[in-house]
Amino acid sequence: GIGHGQMPKRQLERVMADFHHRRVNVLVCSTIIENGIDIPNANTMIIDRADRFGLAQLHQLRGRVGRSTRQAYAYLMTPHPKTMTGDAVKRLDAIQAAGELGIGFTLATHDLEIRGAGELLGDQQSGQIESIGFNLYMEMLSRAVAAIKAGDPPQLDEPLRTTLDINLHVQTLIPEDYLPDVHARLVLYKRIAGAPDQRALDELQVEIIDRFGPLPPALANLLRATAIKLSADAIGVARVDFGATGGRVEFSANTRIAPSTVVGLVQRDPATYRFREDGKGGRLLVRGGTEGPEARFAFVQRLLHALAEGDRAKPSAPARPPADANERRAVLAAV
Repeated sequence: GIGHGQMPKRQLERVMADFHHRRVNVLVCSTIIENGIDIPNANTMIIDRADRFGLAQLHQLRGRVGRSTRQAYAYLMTPHPKTMTGDAVKRLDAIQAAGELGIGFTLATHDLEIRGAGELLGDQQSGQIESIGFNLYMEMLSRAVAAIKAGDPPQLDEPLRTTLDINLHVQTLIPEDYLPDVHARLVLYKRIAGAPDQRALDELQVEIIDRFGPLPPALANLLRATAIKLSADAIGVARVDFGATGGRVEFSANTRIAPSTVVGLVQRDPATYRFREDGKGGRLLVRGGTEGPEARFAFVQRLLHALAEGDRAKPSAPARPPADANERRAVLAAV
């Protein structure tokens, strides 16, 4: 019997059925049989010009025989070794040495060694990664995947999200005497900055204490500042800057904070809060209440919590759709 991928569907089914039921004893075919065909009676395979097949292909083809209790054989026919390429010889050596069960991972490792892993992080990249760099490419890809998962179309024309700026004018770092290894410090900085939520940040803090000991004040400040960054980012704050005499909270153009929340703060305590329009999302100016680092952290956390809760803390308030940037600026500018 003869079988290949260009045959009509019914004819191919008929040939395979004849081979399965032993009405045909020899099947001459293409690599189509590597696609999961299970014929327990087949116990001998001859692969012509095996040097032209990839390592994964040879592994899949060889697996089509020996699927029953009887001994099976796979013969790999090749020309003289001198006429084959070096990679072909390596592939044949690898497939010949890998004869036991569960050898798939070993073969994949050999395949990676023969073909090479590429230059994902090097200067021999290709395509869009070469144009914009690996980090930026992964950031753009992550943003597109997140949008698709949320059911939204990827906003390809929008600029990438800028880094949220948190400045509380306190020392926020990992001291050298706490963690002398420079590489370990850099890894830890990256993990802290990349924490996706408060839970992950808390788990990382537990891990740091478990590995390196109690937190020094500067590292504790870094973790608390990162927690503030997560809270601010969730409600659309672009910048938080507080010192000993007060500070400001700058809103992004697409902030999710209701205008009535900011209006309420200013009206309840005009001596402490003022709003300034800046052509973007505006800024909330704050006077006093932040003399020491502890008071500063506590005040900023309370302020962000109040901005996040807003009208949700008032059950009697009627629900209304979020205001767009122009409406928000008009309402706040009137204050």
